[in-house]
Amino acid sequence: MSKVLGIIAEYNPLHNGHIYHIQSSKGRTESEYVVAILTGNFTQRGNTSVINKWEKTKIALNNGIDLVIELPTLYSISSAENFSDGAIKILDTLGFVDYLSFGMEATDLTNMQKIAKTLTSEPLKYKRLLRFELDKGLSYSKSVQNAIVNYYEDSSFANYFKGSNNVLALEYLKALRRHKSKIEPIGIKREKVYYNSKKIIDEYASSSGIRQLLMQSSYDDIKKVTPPYSYEVIMDNIKKGTYVKDIQAFSNIIFYKLRNMSLEQIRNLPEVSEGLENSIKNEARETNNLITFINNIKSKRYSQNRIQRILLYALLDITAKDMEISKKVIPYVRVLGFTQKGKKLLSEINWRANTITSVKRFEESNINKKYKTMLDIDKRASDIYTLGYQNNSRCGLDYTKRLIIL
Repeated sequence: MSKVLGIIAEYNPLHNGHIYHIQSSKGRTESEYVVAILTGNFTQRGNTSVINKWEKTKIALNNGIDLVIELPTLYSISSAENFSDGAIKILDTLGFVDYLSFGMEATDLTNMQKIAKTLTSEPLKYKRLLRFELDKGLSYSKSVQNAIVNYYEDSSFANYFKGSNNVLALEYLKALRRHKSKIEPIGIKREKVYYNSKKIIDEYASSSGIRQLLMQSSYDDIKKVTPPYSYEVIMDNIKKGTYVKDIQAFSNIIFYKLRNMSLEQIRNLPEVSEGLENSIKNEARETNNLITFINNIKSKRYSQNRIQRILLYALLDITAKDMEISKKVIPYVRVLGFTQKGKKLLSEINWRANTITSVKRFEESNINKKYKTMLDIDKRASDIYTLGYQNNSRCGLDYTKRLIIL
């Protein structure tokens, strides 16, 4: 079969920088097909997608993607490590993906692969250096960075831990090594605008910058930095009231949950440790403002993204036990849509993969308990997500929405 390129994406929303990445990746790998592992209605940094996963799928299929597969919610809103691990497991289980392309701020993929090898093999020297840094009271991520710099005795290695794309790139490389994957990694240098930038340079803006423009109703600027169909779908959802600006749309529900949860229940949320449940409980009693809540809890040890993910865990009733399930299974392959060209890929999926094209039929096939737990969370995420709509807030979309076929 012709070469197949894999991409892991949030497309929140898909913009001109994503088009550059898709086209550059296809050019470098000479791939005929592109498969996207796409996050659903909530994102890895603990926020919401501005439009739902089916609308994102339509946009992707109209802009160079041939097959869209959903990354289950447990991975989509997880730490960078588990997020990457889940996506790589899906790409691997497909059985036909040749390349994985990702954006990065760095220019040297070779050094990133060296770092990934050290982080997965954990030689004794590195483990000692890491323990030394942790004993200083630093966060785990900062301790890892310092340990790597000291391990290689090169201060420039700190740069590979700077930038959201670099962080994910390292996790992708680690996951590929852990699973002994034959998929070849391809790094594409991020140009013009970095992830958190609010600037517009030429016809490029970051996803976070575009979401800020959406908050400001700066629709002309959004049109400038997104491909035509992406802009059309975004505007259509705004007109219909079927979009969610950010996590604050669920503020009241989140505070209701936190105020009614016991300390033990909060302690059993993923990523809650070292007494953080006390700060969460106390702060939830003192304010009903989500921004104030997050600002009062975040610290060098607990990033804003981590705090927001914990809020999503509470919102979606996800426990640490649920998250452990995601780490122990090969996730199912939930197909959201495909092009006529991409339809060929469906017949090439490894027969051992648990493929979903209909949620109802999959549930009727006597699925195991771990898949049921994971799928129930996906359905719950869809049902709660639509509560953030201004109009047409229906639930059960995972049953009523059809595959997107172009």
